[in-house]
Amino acid sequence: MHRFFVPPAWITGEVARLEGDVARQVVRVLRMSPGDEIILLDNSGSEYRVSLTGLNRDTVEGDVLSVANGHGEPSVHVTLYQGMLKGKGFQWVLQKGTEIGVTTFVPLICRRSVPEERHDRHNVRYPRWDKIVAEAAEQSGRCLLPRVEPPTSFEDACESVRDSSCVSLIPWELEEATDLRSALQGMQPQRVNIFIGPEGGFEEREVEHARSCGIPSVSLGRRILRSETAAIATLAAVLYELGELGR
Repeated sequence: MHRFFVPPAWITGEVARLEGDVARQVVRVLRMSPGDEIILLDNSGSEYRVSLTGLNRDTVEGDVLSVANGHGEPSVHVTLYQGMLKGKGFQWVLQKGTEIGVTTFVPLICRRSVPEERHDRHNVRYPRWDKIVAEAAEQSGRCLLPRVEPPTSFEDACESVRDSSCVSLIPWELEEATDLRSALQGMQPQRVNIFIGPEGGFEEREVEHARSCGIPSVSLGRRILRSETAAIATLAAVLYELGELGR
């Protein structure tokens, strides 16, 4: 069944009214008809099963048949601090990270970030980021939209988790003493922060700064992974170790 995130105001009591891009997708792209059913999500954790009753060119109306609590969210709050990537790399991480269970994305400006990606963190917000996240959340059965924060410097991001009760990890290709599983052994945290470097990885002084903020470096094995691959591999491994995959 097709799923759509919509503003809460579009659902009032037992009636739903769709407008704009969502209505056009239902009418023109999916070519749905009266009696067809969809799931609406208002980003509160609830899922509304709706039967369509009226379809016009730019508006769609429907009756709310039932309301249920969504079950697509992980019990662990995962924040991915991702080094900015050139091209569509960051968008790919947004999509796949949303599918696997990231709660919050924080774009990182690192020392090895590509020059054109070293954005002013106060002004840049790619217009497609929220759309990519919403589409991935709809497709993967989630009921809450992950947040995408403005870009921030690596140093500021590390300082923001200093002395917190969260588990924070920074995969690093030169780490030899501690692997990911060992770092998580015996832990059942409610919040996890994962730091992934840009193309070229983290500089050693960045890793040292992270360690000084209580963020241990961990190994992902003997193979060197692209930044995008490292992000998804780490997310999958962490969520698996915490029992969030396979339930």
